[in-house]
This record gives sequence, C-alpha cells and structure tokens, in this order.
Amino acid sequence: MINDVVRVRFAPSPTGYLHVGGLRTALYNYLFAKHNNGVFVLRIEDTDRNRYVEGAVDNLISTMKWAGLDYDEGPEIGGEYGPYFQSQRLEIYNKHVNELIEKGNAYRCFCSAERIQKLREEQQVQKLQAKYDKHCLNLTKEEIEQKIQTGEQYVIRLNVPANQRIIIEDIVRGNVEFNSDTVDDQILIKSDGFPTYHLANVVDDHLMKITHVIRGEEWLTSTPKHVLLYDFFEWERPKFAHLPLLLNPDKSKLSKRQGDVAVEDYQKKGYLKEALINFVALLGWNAGDDVEIYEMEQLIENFSLERVNKAGAVFNVEKLDWLNFEHLKKKPNEEILIMLKEELKNSKYAEKIFPDEYLLNVIDSMKERVNFVKEFIEKSFYYFESPTEFDESVIQKRWKEDTPQQLTELRSAFEILENPNKEDFENALRSTAEKLNVGAGKLIHPLRLAVSSTGQGPGLFDLLFTLGKEEVIKRINTALEIIKPN
Repeated sequence: MINDVVRVRFAPSPTGYLHVGGLRTALYNYLFAKHNNGVFVLRIEDTDRNRYVEGAVDNLISTMKWAGLDYDEGPEIGGEYGPYFQSQRLEIYNKHVNELIEKGNAYRCFCSAERIQKLREEQQVQKLQAKYDKHCLNLTKEEIEQKIQTGEQYVIRLNVPANQRIIIEDIVRGNVEFNSDTVDDQILIKSDGFPTYHLANVVDDHLMKITHVIRGEEWLTSTPKHVLLYDFFEWERPKFAHLPLLLNPDKSKLSKRQGDVAVEDYQKKGYLKEALINFVALLGWNAGDDVEIYEMEQLIENFSLERVNKAGAVFNVEKLDWLNFEHLKKKPNEEILIMLKEELKNSKYAEKIFPDEYLLNVIDSMKERVNFVKEFIEKSFYYFESPTEFDESVIQKRWKEDTPQQLTELRSAFEILENPNKEDFENALRSTAEKLNVGAGKLIHPLRLAVSSTGQGPGLFDLLFTLGKEEVIKRINTALEIIKPN
C-alpha cells in the first residue's frame, strides 16, 4: 500500500450547499478512517471558478462540524500536505502536466469551441461516441511554439492510448473493466490555467498520500482517466470504492425537484445530527444484522467498505422521521431542555418566561409523542398559553348537559389540595366521580378539554401536575364560561 497509515479525503467543490450525498461520502470516509485509526482529510476542490460560490467553504465546514465530522487535516487547521485549497496549488499541477507533455502522455490542444461543437454534432449524426479526435496531437514543436507566441488559447489534454484494457479494482464493485477506446482525451488544464478535477485530484491524492479513494458511483466512469494518470506518472494507485447512488422513492436519482437534498434544509427543519448521520450511514451500508439505531461510536466500530452495497439506496423520509423520534427519545431531558429553550426563543412565546423545572415536566410528559423538539411547542401549545377557544368536535362528543355541574364539583375538590402531585389530582378526580356516582371518564374527557382545548395529549394527570393547581382551576373557570352545553 502507498502508506502504512490509512489516509482518506473528502474533496467537495464550493458550489453552494452540502448535498446529503456529499454528507454520506464524507461520513463513509470519516468512519473508515476512524475504524482504521487513520487520517481524514478535507480538501477544497475550487478550481472551477465559474461555479465557485462565495461563502460556500465556510458553510461546508460549519455543516460538517455540526454533523460531528471533524477532519484531521484541511482548511483552518492545516497539516503536513497543504495547502488544502486546489486554487493555491496551481504551480504543482503545472509542473506535473509539463512532465506528462514531455513524456507524450499529454498534449496542447488549440481547437476552438466552434470546431469542438461541430465535431460533436458530426459524431452525433453518425451515432458515434462524443470524443475529441486528437487533431492537435500531431502538431510540430514549431507549430505549437508559433501558436503560443501569437497568443492562441489552448487546453492540455490527456493522450489516451488506443485499444487498451483498463482494469479497476473496486472494493464495492469488484473488478470493473473499460476499453481505452471509450475514454476521451480528457482536458487536464483549461484555457484559464486552472486544472480540471481529473488532473488535480490524482496529483493531490498522490502527494497527500491518500490510500483509499471513497466517492460516489458517478465518478466510476472517470476512473479510467485517473488510473491512466497514475500509470503515466508511475505512481502506485490508491484503492477505490465507489458508493451507490441515492434514489428517490420512485427509484429516480435523488434530486431537488422531489424534495430537500441540502443538509442545511434538514438542520433547519429540526432534525438531530445523530438521526441524520444514522440515516445517511444506512443509505448503502449495513453491518449484516437487524440493528438500525446507531450512535457515531457504534458506526465507527462496525463500519467496513466490504459491507457497502452496489445497488442504489432509497432516501425514505419516513424512516428519517422515525430515527429522529428514536434519537430524541434517547436524549437526556436536560439536553432537550437546552434545545427547547432555543426553540422558544424563536417562537411567539419568546417574551414569556418558563422555569426550567416547568419545561422539564413538559418534556417528560411529551417525549414519547414528538419527532422533533419544535413539536413540544406545536403539539402541546396549551403548556405555553391558556386556551380561549375549544375543539368543537370534542365539545360535541364530550361536553354534556351535566358537565358544568360535574366540573364545578371537581374544581372544589382541587381547590382544597395543597401542592398536589399527580396522584393527588387523580385521587381527587376519582373520589369526585364516586361521589357523583359516574365513571371517571365522565370527568376525565371534559377536564382534558377544559385545560388543553383538545381531546388528546399527554397523560391527563401529568398535564395537571405540570400546569399546577392555580392554572388548572383558572382554566376550568374559563371553560365553564365559554363552553355551553349542547
């Protein structure tokens, strides 16, 4: 192997948001590195200046940090093999491409965009593969120098040999074979002097001692070009692993047209990083058992590239929601409290003050009923404001002619309680039901409506205890004033 230490890299382009497919690539590289006590490198492939988006690098780094994918070398922290921005490595690429030209493995191409377009159109008519025809390969040294002196623009192309078998050993897919006749003379250096991905990633992977290239399946067809470059430079190839595509439920390629694809979108919607990481890890990998709930440490312990599937992985948001519920349920209430207070700051209740003890009771009563932290507010708004309107369908079903008299009796039973706990509220209600010679349900359902305005929610006595005696009595009074018997 190139190096005794496993070294992998995540090499995104700063073209906007971090795609969930990019998050999976970063995660698999991270897990593989940590499982093997290796090094995880972040490298920014910013040589396509037309697609560069201002602020995208900062956004990318902050998103990775949020997800817990801390890199060992890269922007901000440096490392032995920097710089980690490709735009700062142009001299390195030029040196190496000149070496290829001298060996005859690359050549300057002066063809205009018009000629290339015309060639493509002719090939399309003849139903031929779109490929450059090596027109400039046979230019003499003198012709090349003259064109350079007169300022003609050029690109530098890879000189792909004819009719060669190119075999790629892939950890996920096994041996994949290409014929070099299907490989285009790829541009290595563009007319603006910047390298393409194909040259830069090979040079950087070699110089940064990358041992395993783990990336999406869409790069598999480009790998023959990369393998040729390794061979032309007489460098040892890294091991390759091409990850399966992410698919929509209809098995089409995951795209923004059918739903959110940016990690930031899931952040904003309130998904926990633990749930998103757990979900993304299972998009193409499993440990060979039925386990579905993973923390990061367990993923690191169990991860291997040999268990990555070839088939595309379906992005199922319902499963992500379920995982979010499971991870939220596992969190200590004190940790949820911090997140809930942040949600309240950004809600219409921002001006209200709720003691921590009160909010912890809210969390305890609702934890099994929410998928997201924001749902503590959305699904149990009655913890944060007193009802003034009541669910009409519940009134029709639960509020009978004798309900006001029964609730008045129950209110009297609550008024004499001192610092009541859940059991005190329950005992008072059951004693009142017995006294009135009715079933407990005759009091429970209208009482729930009175204190919450709805017919469902957490355990009634949890709700009463959290609200407290004074608030419960106040709400019973409001309901008795507003709700009229059918």
